[in-house]
Amino acid sequence: MVRLLTCAFLIICSTSAFAWDAAGHKVVGSIADQLLGANAKQQVAQILGYDLKTAGPWLDCVKSVEKQDDDGHFGYKVDPQYEDPCKPFTNEHARMEDYVKRNWFDCRYPPQGTDRGCHNAYHFDDVAVQRDRFDRNFVGTNDHDIVSATNAAIAVLLDRAAPLPFSIVDKKEALFLLAHLLGDLHQPLHVSAVYLDKYGNLLDPDVNHTIDPSTDTAGGNFITDPLVTDKVKSFHLADWDTVPSDLDKVQAATPELLAMASSVPRDSGRIEDWSVGWATDTILAAHAAFSGVQFTPASNGRGWIVSFVNGRDAYMRDADDLKRKQLAKAGARLAELLNTIWP
Repeated sequence: MVRLLTCAFLIICSTSAFAWDAAGHKVVGSIADQLLGANAKQQVAQILGYDLKTAGPWLDCVKSVEKQDDDGHFGYKVDPQYEDPCKPFTNEHARMEDYVKRNWFDCRYPPQGTDRGCHNAYHFDDVAVQRDRFDRNFVGTNDHDIVSATNAAIAVLLDRAAPLPFSIVDKKEALFLLAHLLGDLHQPLHVSAVYLDKYGNLLDPDVNHTIDPSTDTAGGNFITDPLVTDKVKSFHLADWDTVPSDLDKVQAATPELLAMASSVPRDSGRIEDWSVGWATDTILAAHAAFSGVQFTPASNGRGWIVSFVNGRDAYMRDADDLKRKQLAKAGARLAELLNTIWP
């Protein structure tokens, strides 16, 4: 079932909306770089031209491509505030613009005429937190979500055509997508969401079969954490897209994370089914992410305010532990995927 309301999420988000933020994507890529086998490492170097750590932020840098209202032209606009992780891709702007143009219209999100293209929807799902698995019958999934996008990129690496609505022109582009999407796929609020009534109580959209636009949380982006000291106070961006402070400093794999990644169980079965299992695992992680929090309507009537049952400090300590586990899984599974394709 398509969740039409997800368009609101990306309409309000700026270029700064980096899932895991750029540091997190570099950490995931760095873990994978160190777990690649010799052949996979050689293939990545030859095809991509970057290591996976550098490539990780590419798909968020693509968000700097804007559609011009006057002539429909797609152009990359440098924003100094967010450009640092995108500097390695100075020679990739033409590819980015072409990618956005090819992936702007061919889906049911968002309605034609808005300022955000379909490619922005490739980064997430919004499966209700009450679920215990990923299933195409659930609200919040669609044919252009993160699981579908991951599988489309895998198909291209397997010498198959990307299914519609995706346009992925070559293996380099597919690697750029996977280097980023495997990180997003392990961020709990990029796969799972809370649906609320007007009082802040949990609703189950798979039971009610309705979604009230006035109570939408937009994957946590319409939820404000008033205790955040930074100007960005979104529960999604400030509390979950950020990585623990020590990882933000190094922006690379640590011995602890590599040990955790090395202990992640290997996948079995068809490689095309792995992303569904990974999404299920992240939904289960989201149960912890949404535990110990409560939501009340904002005083201005727009969005929600989060509060923490046992205090924010205790919540964020648990959140940081969960983030480390998810980052390690993401890096391990990115490496496993590429090692399987190029044994």
